[in-house]
Amino acid sequence: MRKRIAILFLSIYLCSTTEAHELLKIPVVFQHFIEHQQEDPQISAIDFLQIHYMQGNVKDKDYERDMQLPFKTAGEFFSTSATPFVPLNAQIDIQYPDQDIHINWSLYQPAFIFSGYQVNIWQPPKMA
Repeated sequence: MRKRIAILFLSIYLCSTTEAHELLKIPVVFQHFIEHQQEDPQISAIDFLQIHYMQGNVKDKDYERDMQLPFKTAGEFFSTSATPFVPLNAQIDIQYPDQDIHINWSLYQPAFIFSGYQVNIWQPPKMA
């Protein structure tokens, strides 16, 4: 069950953040190849791929259908990125029950920015 859930989440992640969703359009390639074979029975699969992927976007009579092929248009999705939320003042306390030892780690480190650098940011461009 965990494996199936992991595969589901991985599929959702890949389809939403990469161009992997274009692989779902592979049946359109076969359908469009059959359409081309009905028009010209001599066309091979290599010729078909060369026409559609090596010659750029040629505007011919079936241009609308060509744009339905995978990797022909830019993705129409928004990219999200999941970053873990780590609070700045997080602390880890470890207490050993057998001994009287208490360890306290703090993840908060104040950022030191030299004030001389901050002044230079807001200066207007200077003419030489």
